[in-house]
Amino acid sequence: MLFYMLQHYSNIKRAVINDLNPDLVKAYKTIKATPELLVQNLHQIEKEYLRINNEQDRKSFYLTIREIFNKKNISEVDNTTFFIFLNRTCFNGLYRVNSKGDFNVPFGKYKNPTICDINTIYADSELLQKVEITNEDFEHMEQYVTENTFIYFDPPYRPLDATSCFNSYSKEKFNDNEQIRLKHFFDHLSDKKCLMMLSNSDCKGRNPEDIFFDELYKDYIIERVYASRSVNADPNKRGKLTELLIRNYINTESANIF
Repeated sequence: MLFYMLQHYSNIKRAVINDLNPDLVKAYKTIKATPELLVQNLHQIEKEYLRINNEQDRKSFYLTIREIFNKKNISEVDNTTFFIFLNRTCFNGLYRVNSKGDFNVPFGKYKNPTICDINTIYADSELLQKVEITNEDFEHMEQYVTENTFIYFDPPYRPLDATSCFNSYSKEKFNDNEQIRLKHFFDHLSDKKCLMMLSNSDCKGRNPEDIFFDELYKDYIIERVYASRSVNADPNKRGKLTELLIRNYINTESANIF
């Protein structure tokens, strides 16, 4: 969403992005500040990895990098190098951590993964020059909000059912109480006359009796849209499903968002 808007709306002079995942935040900051060094590191680790022909040896290499990454006594550039490497070589490109905050996604069996995407790194670095990058609780973002602000919330999605619970992007759990806290913050900011959009899972689409979000955001505009999902251990559960877009404004055509 951020990169799309920065690419297509040149009148955006300033943006703020926030996430609780410290590895993602370090990655954004590294790409913004030192793309050349990051490209050098990724190019080197890509050469080392692709030089290995045996799958078991590749798995051992992957697990060694994962162990170093989880110790966290490395520089931000190395952390981002390993973060991207693991994302490109792990199972299904997942990001998941355990209760200790350790990345625990198993090895992925890819023959020729692109680990060093030079053009994307440099393009993203250029766009990020106008972006402030923070690693805070979402309520800390109020300081940036005025009536001219457009805000997009993309919280960890609420599980569709007991078997699809996957929101371990950080060691802090984002349960229903956190979803409710976010809604109260949504109410609070809406009083400031800013424009807001929030996305989340459509639990009612899976279970017609699950009206959690329909009740929680009943005072706002709720739209159901189709989204493609390609990440799932069960191929039968990949494909299109509905998600929710929740807004406090009618449409973007009559609103001066930026």
